Amino acid sequence: MSSITMPSSAVGSEPPPEELTAGRRRTELSMLLFVFAVVAFALVNVELSLKGQRASTFFEYVIAFVVITMAAHLAVRRWAPYADPLLVPLSSLLSGLGIVMMYRLEEAGRNGNPSANGQPISTLSSSSVVDQILFLAIGIGCFVAFLVFVKEPRVMQRYTYILGLVGFALIALPAFLPGSISGVANTGAKVQISLGSFTIQPEEFGKIALAASFAGYLVARRDVLSLAGKRVLGIDLPRGRDIGPIVVVWVASLLLLVFESDIGTSAVFMGLFVAMLYIATSRTSWLLIGFFGFVAGAFLAAKLISHVGVRFSVWLHPFSTQNLVDLPQNSYQTAQGLYGMANGGLLGRGLGGGQPYWTPLVQSDFIFTAFGEELGLAGVMALLLIYGLIVQRGLRTALMVKDPFSKLLAGGLSFMFALQVFVIVGGVTRLIPLAGIPTPFIAQGGSALVANWILIAILIRLSDTARRPAPRPIQEEGLTQVVSLK
Repeated sequence: MSSITMPSSAVGSEPPPEELTAGRRRTELSMLLFVFAVVAFALVNVELSLKGQRASTFFEYVIAFVVITMAAHLAVRRWAPYADPLLVPLSSLLSGLGIVMMYRLEEAGRNGNPSANGQPISTLSSSSVVDQILFLAIGIGCFVAFLVFVKEPRVMQRYTYILGLVGFALIALPAFLPGSISGVANTGAKVQISLGSFTIQPEEFGKIALAASFAGYLVARRDVLSLAGKRVLGIDLPRGRDIGPIVVVWVASLLLLVFESDIGTSAVFMGLFVAMLYIATSRTSWLLIGFFGFVAGAFLAAKLISHVGVRFSVWLHPFSTQNLVDLPQNSYQTAQGLYGMANGGLLGRGLGGGQPYWTPLVQSDFIFTAFGEELGLAGVMALLLIYGLIVQRGLRTALMVKDPFSKLLAGGLSFMFALQVFVIVGGVTRLIPLAGIPTPFIAQGGSALVANWILIAILIRLSDTARRPAPRPIQEEGLTQVVSLK
């Protein structure tokens, strides 16, 4: 009998890390090329549908979009090679479609193109598309900077309370400023800081800071918050001494609702904390307390505060004589958005073929209705599917990552993104009261676009951490097995 030695089949049975990263990045690049083709095709449709367009404008916009989004891909390839391959292409596709729709709306009333009054949309300047591309560049610049400087997401856990203070300050700041600086014209909301031509919405960045702060706080307090108190109607309620945090957040969300007239941010703020609390403790009672508490507070505010009551009245009776005829500023915008989507039907009027310019602020709060009119039900369902895929990839990252803080942060950010889409789409379709928050990636608004790319950067870093293979033990090198030959 003799024997020989040969390499163990256990060694090298999996593809080496270099092959795994190369495969993911090839997939990402392939999807980006598809995104470039879709955006270019959409711009061509706009060029052919409208008057006075130049081929040079098309190439300028396409080249700028390609260069900026390729920077995001190269940054991921260099600093987060194991990251999810779909997050950047999906976000880029939405950003590109937002630029296309901004271009279409900017041309209304110019070069002989139809508009509501024969003039360009008053809230859109001739440089709106250039501004949107510039904000996209800033957003991806912040995306790259985050990947470069934040190597491990757990670093943010060290600054739990600092991030919480910063987040609360950013969200509350507009409420303490004069309406001439913080107010949004014709809405009653105080959500921005406007100094001349410079405008920023600090709440967009405050929500991300609060998500990281909530994750750090709940990781530290998870065991205490998981303890059960009294049992009521088959539900184990939390102990009275532990209910303080949700009361604080509930009061803060109602203060936002009252003083800033910002239903959207108030709902996202409350929903984010309750969702992360549920993820941390797996206790249904926290969800019920948070949901019914916010609904009760919003109902009370609607009865006691006039501008909140108007929002609820428009939601319930948008076509009433009082809201549409006597006080057209109440529901004219909502009614026009609904008429526009109805006019779009199943397949839409085509890019440049509809009349979205009749809806006030169609480029921001109501841009979803513009897509509904020109791309139809099929188009908006495709948009919702893209949003759903981003949320799914974020939740998949939350399931894969091992660190409790990273798991909570990924789940919280994914839910916050989903809730933002639900709040604005539900508002313009009358599923819930209208809340003036930007539709992620596609609406006009530099702060929202930059903040959403920062959110994607955090998910990219978390997914890179979750998918990064563990170091191989040195002992495995040169491992052999003995095979006997008879």
